[in-house]
Order: sequence, then C-alpha cells, then structure tokens
Amino acid sequence: MLSKDEFKKQCYATIEKHTSVAHPLVSELVKPEANWELLQAMTLQGYQLTKHFLTYIEHLFFYCPLPKHKKALMVNMYEEETGRLSGTKNHVRLMQDFVRAIRVDDATRDAVKPYPQTQELIDYRMDLVKNPETYHLGAAAVAIASEGQNLEDTAGQHRHSLLGDVYGLTDKDTLFFSVHAKEDVGHVREGIALVNDLCTDAKMQQDALEVVEHTCKLFQGVYDGVAERHLTGVR
Repeated sequence: MLSKDEFKKQCYATIEKHTSVAHPLVSELVKPEANWELLQAMTLQGYQLTKHFLTYIEHLFFYCPLPKHKKALMVNMYEEETGRLSGTKNHVRLMQDFVRAIRVDDATRDAVKPYPQTQELIDYRMDLVKNPETYHLGAAAVAIASEGQNLEDTAGQHRHSLLGDVYGLTDKDTLFFSVHAKEDVGHVREGIALVNDLCTDAKMQQDALEVVEHTCKLFQGVYDGVAERHLTGVR
C-alpha cells in the first residue's frame, strides 16, 4: 500500500499528465485571430458539465462516511450554490454570464445538447457518486480529477487570461474561470485528503488512481468531441 504522501504525489502527477490546456483545441482558441464559433462550441459543452457539478458535490456530502471531511464538502457546496465565499454568485450563473459575454443568447444556450463524449463524462461521474459502494471512486473522479482541471497555465497565464486577451473579454466576463483557478487548488488538496483517508488497502488506492486517470481522459474526450465537429484535423 502506498504511503499517503506517495498517493498524493501520484494523484498530482496524473492530473498534470492530462491537463486540458495541453489539448490542441486550446492552442487554436488562443491564436491571435479569434475563432468565435470554436469558443462558443467549447463553452456550450462545458456548460453541460457545469450544470451537473453541484449535484456531484451534494452526493459526495450526503454519503460521506468520514465526518471530518463533511465540512469541506459542505463549504464547497455552499460556494457552488451561492458564490458568497468568493463574493460572486452561483457558479452556474457565473458560467451563464460567460456564455452571454461570448455572444450566445439564453435560448440558444438552453437548446444545446451534450455531445456523446460530454454525456459520457457526465454519466460516468454521476454513476459513481450516486452509489455509496463506489464512494471513494466518485470522490476521486469529482474531487480530484474534475476539480484538478483548472490547475493549469500556459506560459504563466491561466486559460481565462488568454481568452480575455484574444476575445476582448473583461475580468468580469471571465469570473467563472478566475474563481475556479483560485478555489480549485484547495478543492483538489481536500479531495486528495478525502480519498487518501477512504482508501484502506492497495487495491482501493489503485482503483482510485485509475479513476483519476480515466476521468482526465474523458475530459480530453470532451475536447476531442468539439474538435471533431468544429475544427477539422485537430485531435
């Protein structure tokens, strides 16, 4: 069985190996010439993911078998629902603000359906968090791999800064991303601590690490799905 420190190191190494910002689609999005269609398509698929995130955290809180970790999950839930800790607003509403800022109206936003790759990621995490028997895997998928998607930068700049520069977006427009870039550092740390305490043998640890890797790959798949439909030749 891995030590808690080694397990933590392997979790971070897995996230860093599969950062979303390394996907070719992101490089296309931040080229000097703005690609509004691509940005809108990627954002609308990201919105499908955002709509479900509070539900994942709610289930992790409800089924959490370790009282010392329930408080962190409750705080996460409270921020997702209200935005009061960050001084902003409900996180789905923050994402809706960004969608409007990139020239997509509410009716168009609400008519969009998840691509198959997006739906696969939604369902994979939902199935894990709704089953108490796979709680440690749901925590690995959501509290480590998913929260870890914002632990990224390119040449010292986070994704929201790069998008703002190219598309003329203000700091207010990109609050959804800047808030998560800050908050998710702590969320990942708390998620790793939770899963570390949940895993009581080597198999549980290995299964959790495999779920972290698979979840990261499913995020890559979401980007692939957008690239296949909106950017021929980029995979």
